[in-house]
Amino acid sequence: MSATAKPPVAAKTPAAEASPGRGALRRNLPPARRFLAGRKRVLVRLGGWSLLESAQTFLGGYCLAQALDRGFLAGQTGTGLLWLAVAAASILGAGPPMRGVFAQLAELTEPLRDALVRRAVRQALRRAVTDPARTDDRSDTGAVSRLTHQTEIVRDSFAGLVLTVRAFVFNAVGALIGLLALAPELLLVVLPPLVLGIALFLATLLPMASAQRDFLDADEAVAEGVGAVSAGHRDLVACGAQADAAERTGRLIDVAERTSRVLARWAALRTVALGVAGQLPVLLLLVTTPWLLRQGVTTGALAGALTYLLQALLPALHSMMTALGAAGTRLLVVVDRFQDATTVSAPPKVPAAAQAPAPVAEAARPPGRRPSRTAPAVEVRDVTHAYGPDSPPVLERLHLTVRRGEHIAVVGPSGIGKSTLAGVVSGLVAPDDGTVLLGGEPVTGRTAQDLADRRVLIPQQAYVFTGSVRDNLLHLRPDATSRELAHAVRTLGAEPLVHRLGGPDAVLDPRSLSHGERQLLALCRAYLSAAPLVLLDEATCHLDPAAEARAERAFAERAFTDGTRARDGALIVVAHRLSSARRADRVLVLDGTEPRFGTHEELLTSSALYRDLFGHWQRTPSPPVGR
Repeated sequence: MSATAKPPVAAKTPAAEASPGRGALRRNLPPARRFLAGRKRVLVRLGGWSLLESAQTFLGGYCLAQALDRGFLAGQTGTGLLWLAVAAASILGAGPPMRGVFAQLAELTEPLRDALVRRAVRQALRRAVTDPARTDDRSDTGAVSRLTHQTEIVRDSFAGLVLTVRAFVFNAVGALIGLLALAPELLLVVLPPLVLGIALFLATLLPMASAQRDFLDADEAVAEGVGAVSAGHRDLVACGAQADAAERTGRLIDVAERTSRVLARWAALRTVALGVAGQLPVLLLLVTTPWLLRQGVTTGALAGALTYLLQALLPALHSMMTALGAAGTRLLVVVDRFQDATTVSAPPKVPAAAQAPAPVAEAARPPGRRPSRTAPAVEVRDVTHAYGPDSPPVLERLHLTVRRGEHIAVVGPSGIGKSTLAGVVSGLVAPDDGTVLLGGEPVTGRTAQDLADRRVLIPQQAYVFTGSVRDNLLHLRPDATSRELAHAVRTLGAEPLVHRLGGPDAVLDPRSLSHGERQLLALCRAYLSAAPLVLLDEATCHLDPAAEARAERAFAERAFTDGTRARDGALIVVAHRLSSARRADRVLVLDGTEPRFGTHEELLTSSALYRDLFGHWQRTPSPPVGR
């Protein structure tokens, strides 16, 4: 056997991707434009109510300037009070316009939320079809989050953005018209820093969104990596891969730290932009006051300009920058999650139910050729497979031949490609290159029923469904007799479990079973299958060592009640414990450099990784298990 298999590496982090914030914007702008284009009347009504707010902004500064210049400073107290009364009336009259604004806002936000809920439901249904394992008792929490929390984030963020951007735009219109009406020279002082600060802020939006997405993805990658290490600690200890797991987790943490620093730098630049646009106009107005007075600008006009800046323009600008910088980037990231929610980067482990369609009568099964009785049970020829064009191959130019009646164990660190190999051999994962033969015939192009006739795969997450115990056990072979069922249950040591459940005809509630009990029922189901090739992908990891040994011996010596034996096939075990390798005829070691294939004694000489794994296993106390 000759092959090259590269060691697993940490998944490509979002920080390494090219400008995901810009990609998110490109993906989300067309749907956003279509959404807004369908609500032009609402936008026109919203703009109409907002124009009244612009009038209030204009009157606030203009009336104050006139009250000073024409009233109090000119000795006309009554005139000054009259102008102030006009300004007060404009403030008191702001109630109806704001009520109209919020009414139109609801016409925008609620349809958006409804559209996102429909999209989340469609994505959850699509994920349930393409990834059935996610419909187990551990539900798709991402779909639930999109349906509830994330839709509320989008609705609230969108509403806040509409309010703040609208307020800034129409307050700016009123303030700038007011400054122009008071004295055009005021615009020469106020506009340059205002435009400069806004331009600087807008330039940070896309990088800020990209940095925020990278930070969120890196944080999720850390949580996922730590969770995977926690869930797979037995595999790590059994394979002696603690140092490798710690190194990969450390790399994820380093990436998260770098993304947080990048996010902090962009946040600092946004603060600078806010200072330029929000504080510099006031400072310049005060510094240039002597020059403005020499140009004929009145004291009232200066007071009115300060009113426009401090009470209208700058608060609206601060609110808009804060909303766009925080809620806006968050909105961009969350909406992009709705776009990407159905993307699956790597095929998941497939439940047993995916190996065959629902039970049908034998007469309805399409005829298929049986595997050749002279060809090897399994041939893997020059197979290469990677989970993505930029990912390193999990399997690279792998060759493997499994003889008929042979019991093979596959060992190696977690993530090295053991489950991928099981998926490729079973026909559930199509390799990027190479050929897989079962009984001398290619595995590609087979129907689900034809594959079910040739092999049975039991993954780590055993599949059971609501129904009778008998229905669960006969799922892959509905025509099996009661005698055959009892034989399988007895051989696998599942009699106490079936008795506790109430017998074969008792109704089974999957939620009431432990993971080990699910695995035991799935093993009985696989034992009843007539398929010659059996693949156990850590299908006994939740059983104790004695039960695991009994199950593996039963499959290696599988015999039916009529005396026939399924020895024209083979048994391939993705090993959870090294004791599985001791029971196997030969062992495949995936070590990340050059896979080794041979007997236990041969591998102790030829494979340093196997020696380390076996030495570590021997030092770990465990009940004695015979072959």
